Amino acid sequence: MNSFVTASVTDGTGHLLLDRPAALNALDLSMVRAIHSALLDWRDDPAVGAVVVSSSSPKAFCAGGDIRAVREGVLSGDREAVRAFFTEEYRLNRLIAEYPKPYVAVVDGFAMGGGLGISVHGSARVVTERASFAMPETRIGFFPDIGASHFLPRLPGGTGMYLGLTGARISAGAAVECGLATHFVPSADLPALERDLVGGGGRDVAGALAAHARPAPASELTAHREQIDHCFGAASLEEVLGRLEADGGEWAREVLAELRRASPTALAVTFELLRRGARSTLAECLERELRLGEALTREPDFAEGVRAVLVDKDHSPAWAPAGPGTAARLLGG
Repeated sequence: MNSFVTASVTDGTGHLLLDRPAALNALDLSMVRAIHSALLDWRDDPAVGAVVVSSSSPKAFCAGGDIRAVREGVLSGDREAVRAFFTEEYRLNRLIAEYPKPYVAVVDGFAMGGGLGISVHGSARVVTERASFAMPETRIGFFPDIGASHFLPRLPGGTGMYLGLTGARISAGAAVECGLATHFVPSADLPALERDLVGGGGRDVAGALAAHARPAPASELTAHREQIDHCFGAASLEEVLGRLEADGGEWAREVLAELRRASPTALAVTFELLRRGARSTLAECLERELRLGEALTREPDFAEGVRAVLVDKDHSPAWAPAGPGTAARLLGG
């Protein structure tokens, strides 16, 4: 294991501790490989009954993939490195989704992008009052990946399209309400929960979770449920924007402002990607995302978006316009 991921087994429970606090546990390729290797070892080990994934950072579960490193590969022309990162990250996402043993992600802090890939696909996703979730990729000229084109369209109503297009960050209560999280546990109770998960040797994960779970806080999505479903249930991106403009209320104006900050190309491909993902398997979604990731990182908006948000942090990207047929060109078909 590298120094950013610690793997251990205690009384039959495997524990993966993300430990790259200076980068908010952003996943680099070595971390992806370390997690994948441990899960493979434990999958076929009868002495390991369950897996728990948590973070050493008091602020973040995982800030996502190390997208700055991907940008460096793009700028240097190292396309093989770019493909390797996405290939291995998506392979890990699929392994977690198909894992035959309980896989419990403890999200005490924020989870974004790739952080959802190593949590949402698991059998249990525990959140505390400090947790939040977001898929902010359209703001950096990219799209919601890590299998998001499979799980976002399966959230209630227009929630998935809303989260995927806007990159909105949602609270623990909203995550439980829409299904991204499965259990709410107050942060003060996490040590006791983790003791019970380990103490049971992986044999009674459901019992341990039930003993510590509490009613989730209120969801901020509830007040805007009808607007989200109406506006983001539209048949085209243009109609989404039109319905928001027609709404005219404060919430709709704020959402429109967020969408106008995003890459037009990223919005176009995200809408079509989620539309296709609604009728695809996870394996099909991941394969489509891999092809799209290779194509979209060649577009100018990707390097420019990462520069503006993560490198220079001026938050003033110069987006290229998205012409007719952009989504079809990048996605194929």
